[in-house]
Amino acid sequence: MSVKTPSKLEKILAGGHLAVTSECGPPRGSDPEVIQRKAELLRRHVDAVNITDNQTSVTRMCSLAACIRLKLMGLEPILQMVTRDRNRIAMQSDILGAASFDIHNILCLSGDHQRFGDCAQGQNVHDLDSMQLAQTVRRMRDEGKFLGGDEIHRPPRMFVGAAENPFADPFEIRVPRLAKKIAAGVEFIQTQCIFNMEKFALWMRQAGDRGLLDRVYIMAGLTPLKSAGMARYMKSRVPGMAVRDAVVKRMAATPKEKQADEGIAICIESIEQLKSVPGVRGFHVMAIEWEEKVPEIVERAGLFPRPVIE
Repeated sequence: MSVKTPSKLEKILAGGHLAVTSECGPPRGSDPEVIQRKAELLRRHVDAVNITDNQTSVTRMCSLAACIRLKLMGLEPILQMVTRDRNRIAMQSDILGAASFDIHNILCLSGDHQRFGDCAQGQNVHDLDSMQLAQTVRRMRDEGKFLGGDEIHRPPRMFVGAAENPFADPFEIRVPRLAKKIAAGVEFIQTQCIFNMEKFALWMRQAGDRGLLDRVYIMAGLTPLKSAGMARYMKSRVPGMAVRDAVVKRMAATPKEKQADEGIAICIESIEQLKSVPGVRGFHVMAIEWEEKVPEIVERAGLFPRPVIE
């Protein structure tokens, strides 16, 4: 796949390197030091950093402002944008705002339902869905036009991504859904965190059988577990999560004071296994409010130092 944007992440993937991304959740306030501190922990060990967009429908500093903070620090941000909160006018406007700061990556998402957050009475918008958002970014980038047809002066140059959950039910629609996202213009995928290697490998095989792995970069998602309680919660309470019983039992059998270390060990073992899965082009390490562990994971998994891309 040829390089179409100035995105460092795209260049690393196109160059055949295993890419590494992570993410930062913006604060529930306006203090820039929160996002800056998290970003400094990740600086040398990842190729790009996702900035979440009011994740779990909880009000936070906006993703765009936090991405600008990272850009000014010399890091490569990935702007997450959910369709829940904006109509097509606002989304196109925010895309232009990001482009004005030369932010070259976007992840197109639907967003969690507002009932899960701190404003349950809030009205969701969903003027566009996540696939239509990807189409919109590609039209703005490739054709230099707004959805209404007018020309854009200095169009955005964004590498377009989306999320995918290989584990959600019904499983048989997961690969067709991936195909639809690729047809909509998605160029890279970050998956849900993987705790069921067999099911993920099956999804990848089915995607490969349809020729999809030649058309999109798949980045495997991983989350280090902090405790047995976290493993149980993710297994039983997080929709679409496939945490094998063996993972929960392994965490539970570990002394409480050593469970965090065991969770990191499981994450590193998973990366090593995923390296051998055909079509895996990188890793998205989601260390939830545990960013200080990302460098250790990346180094112990043999993914450091990161490639230097001009």
